[in-house]
Amino acid sequence: MAEDIAVIEAREKTNDKEYFKDIVKTNPLLIEWANEEIRDDKDIILSAVKLDGGALEFSSERLKDDKDVLLAAVGQAGWTGCYASEKLKDDKDVMLSAVKNDGQILYYASERLRDDKDVVLAAVSSKPIILKYASLNLRNDKDVALAAVTKGKKKALEFVGDILKKDEDILKLLEE
Repeated sequence: MAEDIAVIEAREKTNDKEYFKDIVKTNPLLIEWANEEIRDDKDIILSAVKLDGGALEFSSERLKDDKDVLLAAVGQAGWTGCYASEKLKDDKDVMLSAVKNDGQILYYASERLRDDKDVVLAAVSSKPIILKYASLNLRNDKDVALAAVTKGKKKALEFVGDILKKDEDILKLLEE
């Protein structure tokens, strides 16, 4: 019930910048009810995403293209990388931070970054079966395959390149 009251209040104060500047420090998702101008205020959005990365969903498109905002959001909740602009889905710093927090976000990374060994290694270390979204080149990379199979065993083996599926080091990991 208290949440309903907070939403009602936020809706009534949709144009009150000072209200949102304060409220996002304790209830960041209320930013959803702010007007477009407030959702385009970098300081307010940064305060919100540092506490709950999910607040990024309600920020302006301009701020979804702001590297500082994205790094703060994905550092708090890696999955929020899905809201990044196309440019930032191709930014190694942003996507590396995101996949370290939540490997699943590799799905949203640019094709170039799905072929970046650092990014893919971090992603499969977090979520081994995400190897299925790595480039074919990296699915055939022994280091990447070992990292995925070490943690994900047979589930990850399904996405390893065909040649490496018969590799004795990889098969040995399945016996452990």
